[in-house]
Amino acid sequence: MSWNIVDYGEIVLDHYENPRNVGEIDGADGVATVGNPACGDLMKLSLRIRGGVVAEARFKTFGCGAAIAASSMTTVLIQGMKLEDLDRITNRSVADALGGLPPSKLHCSVLAEDAIREALADYRRRAAPGEPVEPSGARAAMGTRETAETGV
Repeated sequence: MSWNIVDYGEIVLDHYENPRNVGEIDGADGVATVGNPACGDLMKLSLRIRGGVVAEARFKTFGCGAAIAASSMTTVLIQGMKLEDLDRITNRSVADALGGLPPSKLHCSVLAEDAIREALADYRRRAAPGEPVEPSGARAAMGTRETAETGV
C-alpha cells in the first residue's frame, strides 16, 4: 500500500523533519536494536539511567518517515521517566503522542515499544543483583557492551 504525505499529521511530519535525540550514547546503560523484517525498519535505542530514571535516550533508525518519527517521539516520551513507569509506554501511546499514524504504519510504533522493552531488559541484565554497578549502570566486570547487531 502506498502512502501520501497528507496521511500524516503535523506532529509526525515535525518529528520526521526535525528528529529529536538522534545518535548513540557512549557508555549507555541499556541498548537495544530491534527490527521489522516485513518492512526492513531498524531502530537502535540507547539509554542512560541515573537514580532509576531515564536521564537520556537517543536513537538511530533506518526506515521510513513514520519509523523515524516514532523513534524520535519515543525518546521525548521516556526521558525523565522512572524505570517502573516505562511499561506505560505502549505502541498506542507512541502513536497517540504523534497524533496518530496511518493503519499501514502502526508497525512503526510497535518497533518503538519493542526497543524500550529490550533496552530496559539489557539494562537489567547489566545491573544484575549482587554485582557491583558502576556509575554508568554497567556491571563492573563487563564494562560497556554493544548489542550483537551493528551498523545502526
